[in-house]
Amino acid sequence: MQQQIGESKMVKAATLAVDVGYGNTKSAFAIGSEIRTAMFPSLSPQAATTSLTPESGPFQARQVINVVVDGARYEVGPGVSISGAYTTGRALAEDYVTTPNYAALLAGALFYSGATEVERLVLGLPVHNTQKYAGYLRDRFVGRHDFGWGAIEVKSVLPLPQPLGTLLTYMQQSGKQYDPHNSYLVIDVGYFTTDWIVAKGYTMDDSRSGGVPGGAARVYQQIAGLISSQFGQPFDTIERVDEALRTTGSLLFYRNELDLRNQYLPEAMAVTQQSIKELQSRVGRTDDIRAIILTGGGAALYAPTIRAAFPLNDIHMMDSPCFANVRGFYTIGAARNAAKAAA
Repeated sequence: MQQQIGESKMVKAATLAVDVGYGNTKSAFAIGSEIRTAMFPSLSPQAATTSLTPESGPFQARQVINVVVDGARYEVGPGVSISGAYTTGRALAEDYVTTPNYAALLAGALFYSGATEVERLVLGLPVHNTQKYAGYLRDRFVGRHDFGWGAIEVKSVLPLPQPLGTLLTYMQQSGKQYDPHNSYLVIDVGYFTTDWIVAKGYTMDDSRSGGVPGGAARVYQQIAGLISSQFGQPFDTIERVDEALRTTGSLLFYRNELDLRNQYLPEAMAVTQQSIKELQSRVGRTDDIRAIILTGGGAALYAPTIRAAFPLNDIHMMDSPCFANVRGFYTIGAARNAAKAAA
Protein backbone atom coordinates (compact mmCIF):
# COMPACT_ATOMS: atom_id res chain seq x y z
CA MET A 1 0.00 0.00 0.00
CA GLN A 2 1.08 3.52 -0.61
CA GLN A 3 2.38 5.09 2.56
CA GLN A 4 0.72 8.39 3.24
CA ILE A 5 2.30 11.36 4.96
CA GLY A 6 1.40 11.32 8.61
CA GLU A 7 0.86 7.56 8.94
CA SER A 8 4.28 7.03 10.45
CA LYS A 9 4.54 7.26 14.26
CA MET A 10 7.05 10.01 14.89
CA VAL A 11 9.64 9.48 17.64
CA LYS A 12 12.90 10.92 18.90
CA ALA A 13 16.05 9.16 17.66
CA ALA A 14 19.35 9.36 19.51
CA THR A 15 21.21 8.13 16.42
CA LEU A 16 20.20 7.81 12.79
CA ALA A 17 22.75 6.59 10.23
CA VAL A 18 22.07 7.30 6.56
CA ASP A 19 24.13 6.69 3.46
CA VAL A 20 22.56 8.51 0.51
CA GLY A 21 24.44 6.63 -2.17
CA TYR A 22 24.28 7.16 -5.90
CA GLY A 23 22.52 3.82 -6.30
CA ASN A 24 20.55 3.29 -3.09
CA THR A 25 19.74 5.18 0.09
CA LYS A 26 20.40 3.04 3.17
CA SER A 27 19.69 3.74 6.81
CA ALA A 28 20.11 2.18 10.26
CA PHE A 29 18.08 3.19 13.31
CA ALA A 30 16.78 1.81 16.58
CA ILE A 31 13.26 0.53 17.19
CA GLY A 32 13.31 -0.27 20.90
CA SER A 33 16.37 -2.43 21.49
CA GLU A 34 16.49 -3.64 17.86
CA ILE A 35 18.66 -2.01 15.19
CA ARG A 36 16.78 -1.97 11.90
CA THR A 37 17.96 -1.22 8.39
CA ALA A 38 16.06 0.13 5.39
CA MET A 39 16.87 0.78 1.75
CA PHE A 40 15.25 2.32 -1.33
CA PRO A 41 16.59 3.37 -4.74
CA SER A 42 18.35 6.73 -4.93
CA LEU A 43 15.82 7.98 -7.44
CA SER A 44 13.93 11.22 -6.81
CA PRO A 45 11.89 12.22 -9.87
CA GLN A 46 9.46 15.10 -9.85
CA ALA A 47 6.29 13.88 -8.13
CA ALA A 48 3.24 13.05 -10.23
CA THR A 49 0.37 15.49 -9.77
CA THR A 50 -2.30 12.78 -9.71
CA SER A 51 -2.65 9.05 -8.99
CA LEU A 52 -4.59 6.78 -11.34
CA THR A 53 -4.58 3.76 -9.00
CA PRO A 54 -8.12 2.92 -7.75
CA GLU A 55 -8.59 3.08 -3.98
CA SER A 56 -10.18 -0.38 -3.99
CA GLY A 57 -9.78 -3.57 -6.01
CA PRO A 58 -6.77 -5.72 -6.84
CA PHE A 59 -4.43 -2.87 -7.80
CA GLN A 60 -1.89 -1.56 -5.31
CA ALA A 61 -0.47 1.94 -5.10
CA ARG A 62 3.31 2.28 -5.20
CA GLN A 63 5.11 2.63 -1.85
CA VAL A 64 6.37 6.19 -2.24
CA ILE A 65 6.09 9.52 -0.46
CA ASN A 66 6.18 13.09 -1.73
CA VAL A 67 9.01 15.24 -0.40
CA VAL A 68 9.21 19.03 -0.66
CA VAL A 69 12.67 20.58 -1.09
CA ASP A 70 13.04 24.28 -1.84
CA GLY A 71 9.43 24.46 -2.98
CA ALA A 72 9.71 21.57 -5.47
CA ARG A 73 7.97 18.23 -4.90
CA TYR A 74 9.85 14.96 -5.41
CA GLU A 75 8.85 11.29 -5.21
CA VAL A 76 11.02 8.87 -3.23
CA GLY A 77 10.66 5.42 -1.70
CA PRO A 78 10.89 1.67 -2.35
CA GLY A 79 8.20 1.84 -5.05
CA VAL A 80 9.68 4.64 -7.14
CA SER A 81 9.57 3.92 -10.87
CA ILE A 82 12.79 2.84 -12.60
CA SER A 83 11.29 3.42 -16.04
CA GLY A 84 13.09 5.70 -18.45
CA ALA A 85 9.80 7.25 -19.51
CA TYR A 86 10.54 10.35 -17.46
CA THR A 87 13.48 11.74 -15.59
CA THR A 88 14.51 9.52 -12.68
CA GLY A 89 16.16 12.27 -10.72
CA ARG A 90 19.42 10.36 -10.29
CA ALA A 91 22.31 12.81 -9.97
CA LEU A 92 25.59 11.14 -10.97
CA ALA A 93 27.87 14.08 -10.23
CA GLU A 94 30.74 14.94 -7.90
CA ASP A 95 28.64 17.64 -6.16
CA TYR A 96 25.82 15.16 -5.53
CA VAL A 97 25.42 16.08 -1.85
CA THR A 98 24.59 19.70 -2.77
CA THR A 99 21.67 18.78 -5.04
CA PRO A 100 17.94 18.90 -4.19
CA ASN A 101 17.81 15.20 -5.13
CA TYR A 102 20.19 14.34 -2.28
CA ALA A 103 18.11 16.37 0.18
CA ALA A 104 14.92 14.66 -1.02
CA LEU A 105 16.42 11.19 -0.54
CA LEU A 106 17.72 12.07 2.92
CA ALA A 107 14.27 13.38 3.79
CA GLY A 108 12.81 10.05 2.65
CA ALA A 109 15.18 8.18 4.97
CA LEU A 110 14.10 10.43 7.84
CA PHE A 111 10.45 9.71 7.09
CA TYR A 112 10.82 5.94 6.92
CA SER A 113 12.83 5.94 10.17
CA GLY A 114 9.86 7.60 11.87
CA ALA A 115 12.10 10.21 13.50
CA THR A 116 10.89 13.70 14.24
CA GLU A 117 13.96 14.65 16.31
CA VAL A 118 17.48 13.32 15.72
CA GLU A 119 20.24 13.87 18.25
CA ARG A 120 23.02 12.71 15.91
CA LEU A 121 22.62 12.18 12.16
CA VAL A 122 25.56 10.19 10.74
CA LEU A 123 26.05 10.59 6.98
CA GLY A 124 28.39 8.79 4.60
CA LEU A 125 30.57 10.53 2.01
CA PRO A 126 32.94 9.28 -0.69
CA VAL A 127 36.49 9.23 0.68
CA HIS A 128 37.82 11.77 -1.82
CA ASN A 129 34.95 14.18 -1.06
CA THR A 130 34.75 13.88 2.72
CA GLN A 131 36.82 16.95 3.61
CA LYS A 132 35.30 18.99 0.78
CA TYR A 133 31.66 18.46 1.72
CA ALA A 134 31.63 17.59 5.45
CA GLY A 135 31.14 21.22 6.44
CA TYR A 136 28.44 21.70 3.83
CA LEU A 137 26.42 18.78 5.20
CA ARG A 138 26.59 20.17 8.73
CA ASP A 139 25.51 23.63 7.63
CA ARG A 140 22.74 22.29 5.36
CA PHE A 141 21.08 19.76 7.65
CA VAL A 142 21.61 20.86 11.26
CA GLY A 143 18.44 22.62 12.43
CA ARG A 144 14.69 22.46 11.78
CA HIS A 145 13.29 21.18 8.50
CA ASP A 146 9.86 20.70 6.97
CA PHE A 147 9.85 18.33 4.02
CA GLY A 148 6.06 18.23 3.74
CA TRP A 149 4.81 16.35 6.81
CA GLY A 150 5.79 18.56 9.75
CA ALA A 151 8.88 19.79 11.55
CA ILE A 152 11.99 17.62 11.94
CA GLU A 153 14.82 18.71 14.23
CA VAL A 154 18.40 17.56 13.55
CA LYS A 155 20.71 18.56 16.39
CA SER A 156 24.06 17.43 14.98
CA VAL A 157 25.48 15.93 11.78
CA LEU A 158 28.52 13.64 11.67
CA PRO A 159 29.88 13.05 8.13
CA LEU A 160 32.16 10.01 7.73
CA PRO A 161 34.05 8.32 4.87
CA GLN A 162 31.83 5.53 3.54
CA PRO A 163 34.25 2.58 4.02
CA LEU A 164 34.86 3.51 7.67
CA GLY A 165 31.43 2.20 8.65
CA THR A 166 32.19 -1.15 7.05
CA LEU A 167 35.47 -1.40 8.97
CA LEU A 168 33.60 -0.98 12.27
CA THR A 169 31.06 -3.61 11.24
CA TYR A 170 33.87 -5.98 10.27
CA MET A 171 35.55 -5.42 13.66
CA GLN A 172 32.32 -6.27 15.46
CA GLN A 173 31.72 -9.41 13.40
CA SER A 174 35.34 -10.62 13.70
CA GLY A 175 35.60 -10.20 17.46
CA LYS A 176 38.92 -11.47 18.83
CA GLN A 177 40.01 -12.57 15.36
CA TYR A 178 40.45 -8.93 14.34
CA ASP A 179 44.15 -8.02 14.24
CA PRO A 180 44.69 -4.41 15.44
CA HIS A 181 48.46 -4.60 14.87
CA ASN A 182 48.31 -4.94 11.09
CA SER A 183 46.49 -3.05 8.36
CA TYR A 184 43.24 -3.80 6.57
CA LEU A 185 42.15 -2.56 3.16
CA VAL A 186 38.41 -1.85 2.88
CA ILE A 187 37.13 -1.48 -0.69
CA ASP A 188 33.63 -0.02 -1.05
CA VAL A 189 32.32 -0.39 -4.61
CA GLY A 190 29.31 1.88 -4.88
CA TYR A 191 27.09 2.88 -7.75
CA PHE A 192 29.14 5.79 -9.07
CA THR A 193 32.38 5.66 -7.06
CA THR A 194 34.88 3.13 -5.77
CA ASP A 195 36.26 4.15 -2.37
CA TRP A 196 38.84 2.54 -0.14
CA ILE A 197 40.64 3.04 3.14
CA VAL A 198 43.73 1.45 4.63
CA ALA A 199 43.52 1.35 8.42
CA LYS A 200 45.41 -0.17 11.35
CA GLY A 201 43.16 -0.46 14.36
CA TYR A 202 41.17 2.78 14.49
CA THR A 203 43.78 4.80 12.58
CA MET A 204 43.32 5.53 8.88
CA ASP A 205 46.34 5.85 6.60
CA ASP A 206 45.32 8.93 4.61
CA SER A 207 48.20 8.58 2.17
CA ARG A 208 46.94 5.16 1.02
CA SER A 209 43.18 5.87 1.16
CA GLY A 210 41.08 7.48 -1.53
CA GLY A 211 38.36 7.12 -4.11
CA VAL A 212 37.70 7.48 -7.81
CA PRO A 213 34.64 7.78 -10.04
CA GLY A 214 33.71 4.36 -11.33
CA GLY A 215 31.44 1.84 -9.67
CA ALA A 216 28.61 -0.46 -10.63
CA ALA A 217 27.04 2.16 -12.90
CA ARG A 218 30.05 2.00 -15.19
CA VAL A 219 29.35 -1.69 -15.83
CA TYR A 220 25.65 -1.03 -16.34
CA GLN A 221 26.41 1.78 -18.80
CA GLN A 222 28.73 -0.50 -20.75
CA ILE A 223 26.04 -3.20 -20.98
CA ALA A 224 23.47 -0.62 -22.09
CA GLY A 225 25.88 0.56 -24.77
CA LEU A 226 26.41 -2.99 -26.04
CA ILE A 227 22.65 -3.54 -26.29
CA SER A 228 22.11 -0.24 -28.07
CA SER A 229 24.89 -1.02 -30.54
CA GLN A 230 23.62 -4.53 -31.25
CA PHE A 231 20.04 -3.53 -31.97
CA GLY A 232 20.58 -0.06 -33.37
CA GLN A 233 18.13 1.38 -30.85
CA PRO A 234 18.81 3.83 -28.01
CA PHE A 235 18.92 2.28 -24.56
CA ASP A 236 20.24 4.05 -21.47
CA THR A 237 17.96 2.92 -18.62
CA ILE A 238 20.74 1.48 -16.50
CA GLU A 239 18.33 1.05 -13.57
CA ARG A 240 16.73 -1.80 -15.52
CA VAL A 241 20.15 -3.36 -16.10
CA ASP A 242 20.87 -3.11 -12.38
CA GLU A 243 17.56 -4.75 -11.44
CA ALA A 244 17.98 -7.53 -14.01
CA LEU A 245 21.48 -8.45 -12.82
CA ARG A 246 20.32 -8.52 -9.18
CA THR A 247 17.32 -10.75 -9.94
CA THR A 248 16.84 -13.09 -12.89
CA GLY A 249 19.75 -12.00 -15.06
CA SER A 250 17.33 -11.53 -17.95
CA LEU A 251 16.20 -8.21 -19.45
CA LEU A 252 13.33 -7.57 -21.85
CA PHE A 253 14.30 -5.30 -24.75
CA TYR A 254 11.27 -4.94 -27.00
CA ARG A 255 10.46 -8.55 -27.99
CA ASN A 256 13.89 -9.88 -27.03
CA GLU A 257 14.77 -11.63 -23.76
CA LEU A 258 18.44 -10.79 -23.21
CA ASP A 259 20.70 -12.94 -21.05
CA LEU A 260 22.75 -10.18 -19.43
CA ARG A 261 24.88 -12.37 -17.20
CA ASN A 262 26.20 -14.66 -19.91
CA GLN A 263 25.95 -12.61 -23.12
CA TYR A 264 26.85 -9.06 -22.04
CA LEU A 265 28.42 -8.96 -18.57
CA PRO A 266 31.71 -10.76 -19.43
CA GLU A 267 32.53 -8.18 -22.13
CA ALA A 268 31.40 -5.25 -19.96
CA MET A 269 33.66 -6.33 -17.07
CA ALA A 270 36.67 -4.78 -18.81
CA VAL A 271 35.58 -1.35 -17.56
CA THR A 272 36.29 -2.38 -13.95
CA GLN A 273 40.01 -2.44 -14.63
CA GLN A 274 40.56 1.32 -14.59
CA SER A 275 39.29 1.96 -11.08
CA ILE A 276 41.14 -1.00 -9.57
CA LYS A 277 44.40 -0.02 -11.29
CA GLU A 278 44.09 3.44 -9.73
CA LEU A 279 43.41 1.83 -6.35
CA GLN A 280 46.49 -0.39 -6.69
CA SER A 281 48.62 2.63 -7.51
CA ARG A 282 47.46 4.54 -4.43
CA VAL A 283 47.61 1.64 -1.97
CA GLY A 284 51.03 0.39 -3.10
CA ARG A 285 52.45 -2.93 -1.93
CA THR A 286 50.05 -4.98 0.15
CA ASP A 287 52.44 -7.26 2.07
CA ASP A 288 51.34 -5.51 5.30
CA ILE A 289 47.60 -6.00 4.64
CA ARG A 290 46.05 -8.64 6.92
CA ALA A 291 42.90 -8.83 4.76
CA ILE A 292 41.01 -7.01 2.05
CA ILE A 293 37.35 -6.40 2.89
CA LEU A 294 34.90 -5.99 0.01
CA THR A 295 31.65 -4.10 0.51
CA GLY A 296 29.12 -1.98 -1.33
CA GLY A 297 26.36 -2.72 -3.81
CA GLY A 298 28.86 -3.23 -6.64
CA ALA A 299 31.25 -5.47 -4.70
CA ALA A 300 30.16 -8.69 -6.41
CA LEU A 301 30.63 -7.13 -9.87
CA TYR A 302 34.16 -5.96 -9.10
CA ALA A 303 35.23 -8.98 -7.03
CA PRO A 304 36.84 -10.95 -9.92
CA THR A 305 38.96 -7.93 -10.94
CA ILE A 306 39.96 -7.26 -7.31
CA ARG A 307 40.89 -10.90 -6.71
CA ALA A 308 43.06 -10.87 -9.84
CA ALA A 309 44.73 -7.62 -8.73
CA PHE A 310 45.58 -8.91 -5.23
CA PRO A 311 46.20 -12.66 -5.61
CA LEU A 312 48.42 -12.94 -2.52
CA ASN A 313 46.02 -11.35 -0.03
CA ASP A 314 43.08 -12.81 1.87
CA ILE A 315 39.85 -11.26 0.59
CA HIS A 316 36.56 -11.25 2.51
CA MET A 317 33.17 -10.31 1.10
CA MET A 318 30.95 -8.71 3.73
CA ASP A 319 27.59 -10.29 4.48
CA SER A 320 24.80 -7.92 3.35
CA PRO A 321 27.40 -5.55 1.84
CA CYS A 322 24.79 -2.88 1.07
CA PHE A 323 24.17 -2.33 4.80
CA ALA A 324 27.68 -2.85 6.19
CA ASN A 325 28.56 0.85 6.21
CA VAL A 326 25.35 2.18 7.81
CA ARG A 327 25.50 -0.48 10.54
CA GLY A 328 29.00 0.76 11.37
CA PHE A 329 27.90 4.39 11.16
CA TYR A 330 25.15 3.67 13.66
CA THR A 331 27.69 2.11 16.03
CA ILE A 332 29.96 5.16 15.77
CA GLY A 333 27.10 7.59 16.31
CA ALA A 334 25.75 5.67 19.30
CA ALA A 335 29.24 5.54 20.83
CA ARG A 336 29.64 9.30 20.41
CA ASN A 337 26.30 9.88 22.13
CA ALA A 338 27.22 7.55 24.99
CA ALA A 339 30.56 9.31 25.49
CA LYS A 340 28.82 12.69 25.49
CA ALA A 341 26.29 11.52 28.06
CA ALA A 342 29.04 10.14 30.31
CA ALA A 343 31.16 13.31 30.15
